[in-house]
Amino acid sequence: MDRAEEQRCLQRAQRGDADAFSALYREHVQAIFRYIAHRVNNVQLAEDLTGDVFARALEGLPSYVDQGKPFVAWLYRIAHARVVDHYRRAERRPAESDVEAEPLPVTPDMDEGLLRRHAARALRAAITELTSDQQQVIVLRFIEGYNIETVAQIMGKNANAIKALQHRALRSLGSRLERSGFDIEAIIAGLS
Repeated sequence: MDRAEEQRCLQRAQRGDADAFSALYREHVQAIFRYIAHRVNNVQLAEDLTGDVFARALEGLPSYVDQGKPFVAWLYRIAHARVVDHYRRAERRPAESDVEAEPLPVTPDMDEGLLRRHAARALRAAITELTSDQQQVIVLRFIEGYNIETVAQIMGKNANAIKALQHRALRSLGSRLERSGFDIEAIIAGLS
């Protein structure tokens, strides 16, 4: 959907046209789901939070003001807030033991699929240790594939700030993975 078509859909949706909102939903639901899923690492929770994002978007649509940014930028801000709220609530609950969180020794003769999953799990764990802004930049740039300018729009920052944030995030990821004993080049090769 191009920008002009999106604006027409938004105007119709703001007037109560359910089909127009449905079109906006279909256009953006996968991107919002992927963003949340990478932040929470739980498919069912990501589905719930994605539904919540669109419910809140529908509630707030009458007061939405187009500021020249893509509609998805507003959805990402709502999604970011939902993820932050989720982690705030989770901090108040006692931690549960998770068998999946236990480290798995890696040997060269292990199945390639197992190695990939282990590397992906290590990368996701390292990403969760980044600051919220760094996590958002990593997900938007490398998982969603947005360019610097689009990420800057979505996050409400300038392109140079996004570049600096990305640089710090990648440096931090690299050092965290190296401290965990991972070969960064092997992880990158295994995930591609």
